[in-house]
Amino acid sequence: MEILAYGVLADERPILEQAFAARHRLRCLDVFLNRDTAPLAAGYPAVSSSVNGELDADTLALLAAGGTRLIAQRSTGFNNIDLDAAAELGLTVARVSHYSPYSVAEHAWTLALAVNRRLSRAANRSREFDFRLDGLLGRDIHGMTVGVVGTGKIGECFTRIAHGFGTELLGWDITENPACRDLGMTYVDLDRLLTRSDIVSLHVPLLPATHHLIDAAALAAMKPDAILVNSSRGGLVDSAALVESLRAGRLAGVGLDVYEEETGVFFTDLSISGITDDVLARLVTFPQVVVTSHQAYFTRTAVGQIIDATLRNVDDFEAGRRSENTLIPLAE
Repeated sequence: MEILAYGVLADERPILEQAFAARHRLRCLDVFLNRDTAPLAAGYPAVSSSVNGELDADTLALLAAGGTRLIAQRSTGFNNIDLDAAAELGLTVARVSHYSPYSVAEHAWTLALAVNRRLSRAANRSREFDFRLDGLLGRDIHGMTVGVVGTGKIGECFTRIAHGFGTELLGWDITENPACRDLGMTYVDLDRLLTRSDIVSLHVPLLPATHHLIDAAALAAMKPDAILVNSSRGGLVDSAALVESLRAGRLAGVGLDVYEEETGVFFTDLSISGITDDVLARLVTFPQVVVTSHQAYFTRTAVGQIIDATLRNVDDFEAGRRSENTLIPLAE
């Protein structure tokens, strides 16, 4: 089958091409899939999209008109795809239901540690041969209270690392994870978790019920010297409210790997043109904030698993099979 892959990163491309070489003809593009780039897929029965593609109704209609029948998304999240429109157009949509949870959990802790020990500021100073310690005072993680919002596979991995540091563990989720309980986690309501935690890390999906879960009220409830980490979905945090909290001198630090308006910004080089998003521009100016561009998943292990699952999705489509990764059509 001929497949056009959009939004392929330089480090991802050789792994993707090697995986598909034996069974399918693959063409890789570094541009993201949207209504402007969709016509490039004319004649391709399958396309593979990245999480930063914009697969709205117009984009999907253009793909369908060009003969595309399968959309294989190389990510777990799929909130960028209009599934109702895809169903009406008769398109099959598949995603990657899971990959290494360690990749995201480890990156979340990387952000927490970098913020706590002021690593960005320290590294920048060292490049200028400024080796003072002024303003770099951190805290021991050992003995802190860590709040884990969402205790699924990634949250559990994050909890195991937290347990290794010797922290008190608080959790919030609609379903309790026995493995987290065995590690000493106490499940509490969200308000209690926010008021008691020294570190709050988000690991829940983005749903209508979780949109802006961390809003102005939630931020006000947190300890003034707490650390907030978001490696899940940008829309979980009200970014404008976060800026106001930081301007007011609240929070010891923030680590963000996702941002609610990241589409069209993350994964691109805007160092010359700059950005027009005033909220993001303000966030990155705070010395206690570390922002990475949706790279938590970006390990050899996780990328390999994502590509293997995408290949299976293409094979399943060709063979007329459905799997846990199939979003549209729904299982009968």
